Amino acid sequence: MDTEAAGLAFLPLGGTGEIGMNLNLYRCDDRWLAVDCGIGFGGAAHPEVDVMMPDPGYAAGRRDRLVGLVLTHAHEDHLGAVAWLWPQLRCAVYATPFAAAVLRRKLAEVQLLNQVKLHVIPPGGAVDLAPFRLQFLRVTHSIPEAQALVIDTPHGLLLHTGDWKLDPEPLLGPRTDEAAFAALGERGVLAMICDSTNAMVEGHSGSEAEVRQSLTALLRGLHGRIAVTCFASNVARLESVAVAAHEAGRSVALVGRSLRNIDAAARECGYLRDLPPFLTEDDVDDVPDDNILMLVTGSQGEPRSALARIAMDTHPRVALGEGDTVVFSSRMIPGNERAIGTVQDNLVRRGVTLMTDVDHLVHVSGHPARDELRRLYRLVKPRYAVPTHGEWRHLSAHAALAQDAGAKPILLEDGDILSLAPGPAQVVDSAPVDKLVLDGTRLTPLGGGLMSARRRMLFNGVVLASLAVDAHGRLRGKPRISAPGLFDHDDPEMDRVSDEFTDAIEELPASLGRDEAAFLDAARSALRRALGRRLQKRPVVDVHVLRV
Repeated sequence: MDTEAAGLAFLPLGGTGEIGMNLNLYRCDDRWLAVDCGIGFGGAAHPEVDVMMPDPGYAAGRRDRLVGLVLTHAHEDHLGAVAWLWPQLRCAVYATPFAAAVLRRKLAEVQLLNQVKLHVIPPGGAVDLAPFRLQFLRVTHSIPEAQALVIDTPHGLLLHTGDWKLDPEPLLGPRTDEAAFAALGERGVLAMICDSTNAMVEGHSGSEAEVRQSLTALLRGLHGRIAVTCFASNVARLESVAVAAHEAGRSVALVGRSLRNIDAAARECGYLRDLPPFLTEDDVDDVPDDNILMLVTGSQGEPRSALARIAMDTHPRVALGEGDTVVFSSRMIPGNERAIGTVQDNLVRRGVTLMTDVDHLVHVSGHPARDELRRLYRLVKPRYAVPTHGEWRHLSAHAALAQDAGAKPILLEDGDILSLAPGPAQVVDSAPVDKLVLDGTRLTPLGGGLMSARRRMLFNGVVLASLAVDAHGRLRGKPRISAPGLFDHDDPEMDRVSDEFTDAIEELPASLGRDEAAFLDAARSALRRALGRRLQKRPVVDVHVLRV
């Protein structure tokens, strides 16, 4: 079947069937539109990986027909990959002022600021990217200027919700524009592509106003240093913490680069204007312990974050100990449980008191719980429901709720091509999908040889042998073998491995000694055999040969 014939289609390349790495494509006839471009983290499933992102290869192969990339908001899982993937897409980018301010800083870091054509669209604004007519709708989320996206096409009307919630008192920015959603429902919505993060959570997600009130009461009764960790991009939470700190007689310092960047972007766009400038981590020691509160990055246990280093007592400026308190004002993203637990254990070992959302009202989600989802379905009344932004259990729970609300649910995973028109909606094909790993400043496939070797080294170790041979392949001296993490340097087993490897090299046919590639292959095989008799592992092995 020709999946690029006339009609309307949706294709998630990331973020459907998983948390994070959102990258979505819409096709109208022969033109394509990209929505969001975000990162994810390796977590327990991929301990060899820090940051990864969806492979944009399918979109890059159609970039001559890609009319643009639209960003719904400035969270890392929706915007964080743009600076790394844009060189493959090379299309115009559309974002609200706050998202644009965040993105400019990221583009500047990789010297792309002057190359990317970045168009700023006001919240609630519109843009025509023929054949797509796009309209932003204001929604509440845990970041300023989050927008749902109305996608009007000749084949039907679509609603891409992005991340949203119904907060009666969001404190920073307007409430979700329910009247606009109702008007959209009256026009007739073919499909709603909707956030599933909290589709398993009954009730309501709660209000930021409740968190601010709770934090104000909570902080007032604490002594010693206080550190609060939350998502850096949650500007409303930064404001709530700062207001609560002021009520408790405490100055606020920012600890962590991402917090400083978000603070700068927020103030550039007119947010946080009623707050005095935050102190820096260099100022912390100048303020009495009972009068300081630190906003710290690292709520998800990221090993190189400020909080992780504080917990290990390796941070160059900030220390916490007996009598101090750390407040985790965030939710635990699935997959980060072990990393967060490690940080919390290290803090408790240092005598720090922990407060989390399990024990105190210090966080509400930025995503809709089931009552809010039901409300949106009553307003929008879509014909089809396409759950996204969640793992399979979230998508399935969302699909069941949507069906009860009168919509026909369609469950997808990354790579499924959903034809929405003409004819009934159905998955008609699949596109190749993969993940890219950000390794320093380079991108490499998650499933490629480099990451495969790193996984093997992580779990099975690495062994390196160095030997000198003459032109005929005869050994000159004894080989040196290094196996860090597999043998101690004085382990007698290492001597036996070395002797067996030496014997094997000396027994190689003379003809192999003159063929460099064949000699290396034979030497690696000999090393594997010598190790295999003593290890129940298959380490990565390599042999370095010096011709003398």
